Amino acid sequence: MKFSRIFLNRLQNQASTDDTVVVVDVLRSFTTAAVALDNGAAAVYPVEGISAAAHRMATLDNAVSVGAVGGGDPVPGFDFGNSPWQLMQADLRGKNVVMTTAAGVRGLQRFRRARRLYAASLVCARATAEAIRASGAGEVCFVITGEWVDRDGDEDIACADYIEALLRGGQPDPQPFVRRVRNSDFGLRFSAGNWPHLPRGDLELAAHADLFDFAMPVESEADQLIIR
Repeated sequence: MKFSRIFLNRLQNQASTDDTVVVVDVLRSFTTAAVALDNGAAAVYPVEGISAAAHRMATLDNAVSVGAVGGGDPVPGFDFGNSPWQLMQADLRGKNVVMTTAAGVRGLQRFRRARRLYAASLVCARATAEAIRASGAGEVCFVITGEWVDRDGDEDIACADYIEALLRGGQPDPQPFVRRVRNSDFGLRFSAGNWPHLPRGDLELAAHADLFDFAMPVESEADQLIIR
């Protein structure tokens, strides 16, 4: 199995779409999506942009909106922010979750033509590795979404490192990767306690390795991306 990395916010060549692309967003998009599914959501619909989310909401029954703008502030008028801790306390049974975020969702949309596409975070890292291995993938490209001009993105790099180590046949201790999530530039903002829309509870969830036993493959139906 061959491995490569793409950083979403750098100017560089596109990943090959011939095999498997894993879009990583630990803080917080794909931790939030995993919590939503574990809490009974029927599906998560990742859409790019607020207007696209509003349009998608109008086409779905029993839908709720989840979203954040760059920096993590919630989208005004949405049902929920991009907060896994908030969704842990929500009744999402049977709900269709329409999600738009500045990093993770944008990554999925950019690489939507991949032969296989996964949304990944630390909470479902081992399950993601197992699903990729079972698919017989020959090449895996990790898309790091959390690196920005003011953030090192190491929460996502750590997750990718952990999944890659598992795919290489190792049995790595997850705790060093957990510490990297906590000590990343963005992780430290959650633990500081002085960013009103970055609650410590989100970090506690996002830094819990292998909390869930399911992967999050991303499918396309009628040209709409869906995570189930």
